[in-house]
Amino acid sequence: MAKDPRAENGRARRDAPRGGSGSSRSAGQSGKGGRTRPPVNVVSPQRPWGLIAGAVAVAVFAAAVLTYAVVQVNRANADKVTSVDQIADVRTFEYANGQEHVTTPVTYTENPPVGGPHDPEWADCTGTVYDVDIRHENAVHSMEHGATWIAYDRDAVSDEDLSTLQELVDGRSGLMLSPYAGLGSPISLQSWNHQLSVDSATDERVAQYVDFMTFNADFYPEVGASCENPTFISDPLVVGDTSRGADAAATDAPTTETPAAGSSAPESTTP
Repeated sequence: MAKDPRAENGRARRDAPRGGSGSSRSAGQSGKGGRTRPPVNVVSPQRPWGLIAGAVAVAVFAAAVLTYAVVQVNRANADKVTSVDQIADVRTFEYANGQEHVTTPVTYTENPPVGGPHDPEWADCTGTVYDVDIRHENAVHSMEHGATWIAYDRDAVSDEDLSTLQELVDGRSGLMLSPYAGLGSPISLQSWNHQLSVDSATDERVAQYVDFMTFNADFYPEVGASCENPTFISDPLVVGDTSRGADAAATDAPTTETPAAGSSAPESTTP
């Protein structure tokens, strides 16, 4: 008896595995035309070149700054004076003490004077720039207190040099600047027992002298004495004025009325 082909076909369909998609996936995975898993992209970490470049730049800059600082310090130390003998042409004198106060005029041997009897009142030396020829007896008292007095010849100093001196002195404690008639050189620097004459304010010895000699306790009698005298700033005594004497606002010792008969002392010159 012949089989009914429809029954066979129906049975075949019933016996077919459910979820045929599984077999399709298997076939698709093994076949060339099926879908494949996308490749995984491996990203290598990038180096922070910007940060590295910045760090290198900072290091180079720091090294440059340090090198510059070292060079400047070495240069400054090379010019630094540790002995008065290292300042060429400084003259040295031997006034023993500064206690002799007089109210009468003094005829000094040195020009400008560098020591000896002096007025009881000192000229203000707190970085004071005078435009008058201050009374020498008062200036000597300032040097007794450790000041450096810079004098200049109006007719011999240039405007540029005068401006340089004013900038050097103005407001710097222990210094004073004034014109000086008949100086004999454009510029003269003096402190107690020492003197230096120069032709120009840009001479390196000017700064050397000021830095080394001003308030140098090895060279002046009254260490620690004041340089302030507001009275002298407001009313400076000039050459030819009489002393304000014991009534002066700034006095540090009893006044002696002994006239000064010249104040010379043996002189020696440093090499």
